[in-house]
Amino acid sequence: MTMDPTLGRAPVSEPPVGAVVFDLGGVLVDWDPRHLYRRLFDGDDEAMEWFLANVCNAEWNAEQDRGRPFAEGVAEATARFPEHRDLIRAYHERWEETLDGPIEATVGLLAELDARGTPLYALTNWSPETWPVALERFGFLRRFDGILVSGHVGVAKPDPAIFALLAERFGLEPGRTLLVDDSPDNVDVARALGFRALRFASPARLHAALAELGLLDGGARIPSRPPGR
Repeated sequence: MTMDPTLGRAPVSEPPVGAVVFDLGGVLVDWDPRHLYRRLFDGDDEAMEWFLANVCNAEWNAEQDRGRPFAEGVAEATARFPEHRDLIRAYHERWEETLDGPIEATVGLLAELDARGTPLYALTNWSPETWPVALERFGFLRRFDGILVSGHVGVAKPDPAIFALLAERFGLEPGRTLLVDDSPDNVDVARALGFRALRFASPARLHAALAELGLLDGGARIPSRPPGR
């Protein structure tokens, strides 16, 4: 049996996977601030990309994911870029518009795993202020046996501490736990800590990898192209 190379290791002598941990944004949920800011910048992609790289960028957003209140984040960014006050406030006030919905093909795989009785968990970088929106909007979250949200614990991926907390809180054995995440940094840290980790590229590739692990039946019936992010 030839393993998908993105799993990082050959299956020889490895124990069977006993649980699967899913990232949410980019894997099960199509989240991207561009869904909102394309409207606000009215097609000026160059200006939008500058704003998302320099004002409300990934580093700024990560502080909210670690639990910083949005009000503090908005105030901090506004102090640096007062001319963009309204655009900065929109990140919080219109945050729900950064969600484009579930990635249905991956949600389908989650449902198949659930139907087979596979223990399922989620590990997500998410602000505690916006997490209730996800709980209300995405019914598939009820399929998880447990969910660890970065904003609730004050630490976020790829910090090794959150992976250790995941294992401790849910009683997971890293060597028998498969992490599915679209971030290469998160995957690398998880592997270094002994987790089985797969970088998500598309629902089709995920299905193939899960089938090779014996967690799903084979057969390429999943579209190879996930929704744009």
